[in-house]
Amino acid sequence: MFSEMGKYEACGMFTQKHFILITITIIIIAIAIKNTEKKDKEQVHKIIRNLTITMWILETVKIIFNIIRNSIQAVNNYIPLYYCSILLYAGLLSSFGKDKLKRTGDVFLATGSIVGGIIFILLPTTSLPSYPVFHFISIYSFIFHGTMVYLGILVNKTDYIKLEKNDIKYFIALVGILCIIALMFNSIFDSNLMFISKNFPNTPIALLYELTNGTILFSIMMILIQITLPFYVPYYIIKKLKEKNAEIEVEEEKLEIC
Repeated sequence: MFSEMGKYEACGMFTQKHFILITITIIIIAIAIKNTEKKDKEQVHKIIRNLTITMWILETVKIIFNIIRNSIQAVNNYIPLYYCSILLYAGLLSSFGKDKLKRTGDVFLATGSIVGGIIFILLPTTSLPSYPVFHFISIYSFIFHGTMVYLGILVNKTDYIKLEKNDIKYFIALVGILCIIALMFNSIFDSNLMFISKNFPNTPIALLYELTNGTILFSIMMILIQITLPFYVPYYIIKKLKEKNAEIEVEEEKLEIC
């Protein structure tokens, strides 16, 4: 469970064990949603708070593990400054923030959290290619990203937050600030936090890196993508789904009247 990287054969991506993890994660998310979709706002807030605290505890264990097993110099492995790490900060804002700060956290949970969680579950590039399936890092990565998807679906399904198009400003503020902090770390430690400073081979990021020839344009494009698409894609999908559900409810009411 806590062996060093490379000691045992890695699980790998798109293997049978990877697909089993995906299936188990989907089932757990579905069961969790089924059991909490009727919760009121106060109860949903409590769920967000409890899961945020749990994720921070597990993240701390991960940080300690990586420092001990790898090196304190390898900041890429333990500084929580990647897109999916934003769940940790958004969760705190949603759980303990007020007014605009709380709105900022809620907006990320309702949009970017879903996108980040789904992408990682399908492409767990930072865990399964390096560790066996029954390793703490592998299991935690699916718990963490499954939580991202679960909370994203929950806050939308329970109408915990009613998204508006101008909520993009909160999204840009949160993700943009973390990108700036990541750039500072990258320049000091020659790291690649938020994947905005260097190539990430064998991922879609590599395509953009090649197109931009690894120039400053790469960093600019990566930041622009991360502060916009993860908001707009789920925003419009959620909007269409809710419009469709509203139409179905109207039709059902007409049938009942008839």
